Amino acid sequence: MQPGFFGETMGHPYDIIVVGGGLAGAAFARAMARRDARVLVVEREMQFKDRVRGEVLTPWGVAELRRLGLYEIMRDTCAREMPWFDTYLGSVQISHRDLPFTTSVGLPAMNWVHCEMEEVLLNAAAEAGAEVRRGAEVTQVQLGAKPSVCVKDASGIGDFTARLVVAADGRSSNVRKWADFRLSRDDFGLLVAGVLLDMPAIDHDVNAFVLNPENGTGAFVAPQSGRRARAYVAIPRDRSYRLQGLSDLARFVQDSVAAGAPEKWYSDIRPIGPLATFDGADNWVEHPYRSGIALIGDAASASDPTYGQGQALSLRDARILSEHLTASGDWNAAAQAYAEAHDLYYSALHRFTRWFWELFLEPGSKAAARRARALPLIGEDPTRMPDVLYSGPDLSMDESVRRRFFGEG
Repeated sequence: MQPGFFGETMGHPYDIIVVGGGLAGAAFARAMARRDARVLVVEREMQFKDRVRGEVLTPWGVAELRRLGLYEIMRDTCAREMPWFDTYLGSVQISHRDLPFTTSVGLPAMNWVHCEMEEVLLNAAAEAGAEVRRGAEVTQVQLGAKPSVCVKDASGIGDFTARLVVAADGRSSNVRKWADFRLSRDDFGLLVAGVLLDMPAIDHDVNAFVLNPENGTGAFVAPQSGRRARAYVAIPRDRSYRLQGLSDLARFVQDSVAAGAPEKWYSDIRPIGPLATFDGADNWVEHPYRSGIALIGDAASASDPTYGQGQALSLRDARILSEHLTASGDWNAAAQAYAEAHDLYYSALHRFTRWFWELFLEPGSKAAARRARALPLIGEDPTRMPDVLYSGPDLSMDESVRRRFFGEG
């Protein structure tokens, strides 16, 4: 890239304004600041707080982290490399998987407490040269050739223009709403409850996933540093209750054990974070760019926590958008190219999550018949199941792959 490429004669105080300083926003801002772009990041929170967010970066997401030059930063601060992944079908353990040995990317997963990861990445963006305004809120955006944002903070209210506004403000994105993007949402999925626990009885070197097709539930445990772990339970959306608040912790454990999780995992647990429930259905925007506004991360598509792909998607968005912008002086065309690429890799991932639902979690007699046909074949030959959730959405997902997965050929 030639010196002075960014912002030449454009008359904007910034090349890029990023709304939201979490995983997607901070990773993207750092990537562009390292390329000498003038980047402003507007982040509402002065200090990130613990919420029920993604705690596991799957191996294909770790590959994205490496491509962004963030792998060592995360490994040396808040992240744990997690090479082992156990899977249970009900109460029966069916695999103890070595991820670096068995995934196409040849990498482990990485675990982190989400709010700790956000602090590390936003600091890294600032160190790379991005201007970070915390405790500031974007109250409106204007689309067009000169997109702008209205920012409110303790000093007052101001309008700022840029060549590009990037919305990384999460699954309930206000920028997406103001820019009039159409949001689509699945009509299937699970309710997912999570809580950060002191959890001494689990194996802290292993991520563990429990899936119970008999009652359409699941449980997941993601170990963190010390004795901490993020624990999840997934229940059908038609249940008459949601787990909310620590008074529901006993019900959380009860539902986890009913899914097939070993009761011993929950011995001597102590909550160290909030307990909350979210709807795990995917939601997404077709073509997440228009008129100077690009959506990345959960603002563009949310596939987390049910299938654990949100963080990997966020990092791919950050990389793909930054690479297209770097390669072209025509940022409208570059952002259009990003949106086209995003539609391809997200739709491939979404296609598989629907297959996964139909085979493992969908209720009813037709789904039971599918399982009776397909699961014994997958047990004999695990390669019948596409490895999309671990190796990424670039794997083949054509009709022959679907038929083999469902035991139809």
